[in-house]
Amino acid sequence: MSITLPGTAEDQEVSLEELTPREIVAELDKHVVGQRAAKRAVAVALRNRTRRQKLPPDLAEDIMPKNIIMIGPTGVGKTEIARRLAKLTDSPFLKVEASKFTEVGYVGRDVESMIRDLVEIAIDMVREERLEEVEDKAEQNAEERLLDLLLPPPPEAQQSAADGQLTLPGAESYPRTREKLRQQFREGKLDDRQVELETRERNAPQLGIISSQNLEEMDMNLKDLLPNIFGGGTKKRKMKVSDAFEYLIQEEEGRLIDMDQVTRAAVERVETNGIVFLDEIDKIAGREGGHGPDISREGVQRDILPIVEGTTVNTRYGMVRTDFILFIAAGAFHVSKPSDLIPELQGRFPIRVELQSLTVEDFLRILTEPKSSLTRQCTALLETEGIRLEFADEALREMAAFAFRVNETTENIGARRLHTIMERVLEEISFLAPDLARVARDADQAASLATIVKAETTVPLPFLERDTATGKEKVFVISADYVRLMVAGIVKDHDLSRYIL
Repeated sequence: MSITLPGTAEDQEVSLEELTPREIVAELDKHVVGQRAAKRAVAVALRNRTRRQKLPPDLAEDIMPKNIIMIGPTGVGKTEIARRLAKLTDSPFLKVEASKFTEVGYVGRDVESMIRDLVEIAIDMVREERLEEVEDKAEQNAEERLLDLLLPPPPEAQQSAADGQLTLPGAESYPRTREKLRQQFREGKLDDRQVELETRERNAPQLGIISSQNLEEMDMNLKDLLPNIFGGGTKKRKMKVSDAFEYLIQEEEGRLIDMDQVTRAAVERVETNGIVFLDEIDKIAGREGGHGPDISREGVQRDILPIVEGTTVNTRYGMVRTDFILFIAAGAFHVSKPSDLIPELQGRFPIRVELQSLTVEDFLRILTEPKSSLTRQCTALLETEGIRLEFADEALREMAAFAFRVNETTENIGARRLHTIMERVLEEISFLAPDLARVARDADQAASLATIVKAETTVPLPFLERDTATGKEKVFVISADYVRLMVAGIVKDHDLSRYIL
């Protein structure tokens, strides 16, 4: 019973140590509707991570995270619960499909690549945090360097041998001229002026590598070994002041940030707070009776086992331990069941939670309750065209009922069905919105409204014109009758609904 929503600026960052399981569930409730059992399970797992860090080191070393398997159909919130949990705690988070991995010895992605990807995500997270810290200093340094390009400083003044005084002409006016240029630059008056800037070459030559090893497994970093080949030179380029300023900011940020510290912090964050979401784990469930040349699903499970159990993975940033990374697996398990996994892997996921399918009431809550609900998103999109959109309560309930019915009679894709229903309902309005808005702005073209509607659509559009203080306002009111007009015929035809909805 879920809905996925983008993060908002109003979300408050809370220290992980201050969050109780009840508060974690309350935070998840803002973005995911229902599924209380799954929320409680991840909240307890997260709280146990905080508790372990407060224990003596000798005891904490023996307490492993309780990994979780979420069982439920697609579109009910499995991924979103894990993603929101990671965002809530500012933890490195990686979502990966278990079906993408292959056994060791076959061409494809090996299971250790998930840890390498997680480290890369953590590197980006820590680097972004460091960038925020040095942002002001980098801009100041870039501004000074840019002013040096616009107005090179005078040569060093030479003292007169006779009286010991500075005799260089123009030295006294240089600071005033520089401050005038600074003011003009900040006001944007110099943005289009051209400057010549020394930039670093970034184009790497094409190298042919012949190897039987997967490139993802090659931990050797050629760019580190051959720095003079890969972007070691510089060249002068002419660019606008505005572009040069951005380039200089990036250079200064690179100088101010200690990447060694970033790497160490990222690796530590992965080892203590990392979360890996293994989706579609049911696709590798099952055991083969015979042995052949094909890739074995059981073999992939056995490769995943040491990663989940706790091992050390070699990455380009050093060795990374996976002992305390939280693994959350998920799958629909329509064909297979969790007991079809190999016993060793089952033992590494001791917590199992089942997510429920969505009901009509759940769909209605998804449409109405969240701050960035689907109806609000569609309304905001059409407002950019100057069209007001309103949904009647009966229309929302009708769409929820249609979504539930189609999920019952065809494949159950959960809350994603609402997107299909909504797009079908708004198809005609979205197509004609720019033309209708243009006609509404020009009173002389009002007569052409009927012509446009008649030529482009076969259904009557549910629009009203309201007088406001600023003029006529065109409002489209989506009623239950209009929803039935756009969707009911497709839902009744079982074969047709499979193709359209």
